[in-house]
This record gives sequence, C-alpha cells and structure tokens, in this order.
Amino acid sequence: IKYSRQRESIVNFLASRTDHPTAETIYQNIKKNFQTSVLELFTETFLLEEIGEIIKISTGVGPDHYDYNTAPHYHFICRGCGRVMDIDLDFADELMTQVQESTDLAIESCSVSFTGLCPDCKNELS
Repeated sequence: IKYSRQRESIVNFLASRTDHPTAETIYQNIKKNFQTSVLELFTETFLLEEIGEIIKISTGVGPDHYDYNTAPHYHFICRGCGRVMDIDLDFADELMTQVQESTDLAIESCSVSFTGLCPDCKNELS
C-alpha cells in the first residue's frame, strides 16, 4: 500500500487517545493539517481498518468508534451516551480456542463488548 500522510496522521491521532473517537472527531482533528474532504478521510480510515492497523467498534448507539489498540481486549459500551471504554482484564483466549475446537469454524479474531450504563449515565437515572 502506498504511503499516505493522512493515514499516518490518523494512526498517530488514534495512538495518542484512549477514548475511542468517532470518525467525525478524527476528521475534526486531522483536517487542520490537510486540505481533505470527509470522504477522503473516511476512505483512509476504512483502509486502515481493512489492513488491521485500527479497529472499528460499532456501538449500536450513534456513530462507530475507532481504536488503535488492535490486541484482543474487552470494551464497555454505554447505552446511554454511546461512550466506549476499555476494560482492563486479561483477555480470555480460551474462548476462541473452545469455539474453534467445538465447531468446524476457523476463528481468526474475537471481539467482546459489554453494554450498560457508564457512571455518568447511571447517576443521571438515580
């Protein structure tokens, strides 16, 4: 794949964050350095996802979010505000192994997300 300063900027931006920004947030921060369209930036983001340099997290609540950390790990998705957070627990590789051994599937990756309310949304309901 041909080198792209835009892709490099997206990766660097995501590497500096732990809050799983949306494509819109990425665009708002990257456009300062480039004369680029939203479509061009979304295309670059899609390409980075396709080659495995970033991951897309679909929340079911609003826009997708992106993560630089491509190692297997858990996420929490708030059904109130749509915020995505990492859960700092050892990832259970055994789950993928168990599924693969008990089926005829060739498991390549696993994505586990928990859904509920973040502390802020939980407090609003109290």
